[in-house]
Amino acid sequence: MKMTNSTIEINTRGFTDIHDITGKIQSQLAQSQIKDGLITLFIPGSTGAITTIEYESGLLKDLPDFLEKIIPQNKSYHHDKTWGDGNGYAHLRASLLGPSLSVPVQNGKMILGTWQQIIFIDFDNRSRQRRIVVQIIG
Repeated sequence: MKMTNSTIEINTRGFTDIHDITGKIQSQLAQSQIKDGLITLFIPGSTGAITTIEYESGLLKDLPDFLEKIIPQNKSYHHDKTWGDGNGYAHLRASLLGPSLSVPVQNGKMILGTWQQIIFIDFDNRSRQRRIVVQIIG
């Protein structure tokens, strides 16, 4: 069994900034030369999340709109009172979607649906440089 560890760096704008990282992950997989196994992606930090979606203009509007309805940005959260940083909503949104994703690999390709892409979302209330940990085992 072989295992590789690497990272991907992304500059973000915050405020539910969505990035399609599918191609970057596929490049990491190709470099690993692992043909069958599992990719685990992890976001260090508590205001970013990773998931899959059809990366198209309608859903790129619908997802932030949906999150704004269930976890509004302009509401006062206990976290904001504790730390004074105004990003309580970002922590809640990130915890809802989660910091990790596992993707099976077969014949050197990720097993994703035709319209399924891997996205990173930065929910924080400022721009950031984000790091995504990529571990491939196979």
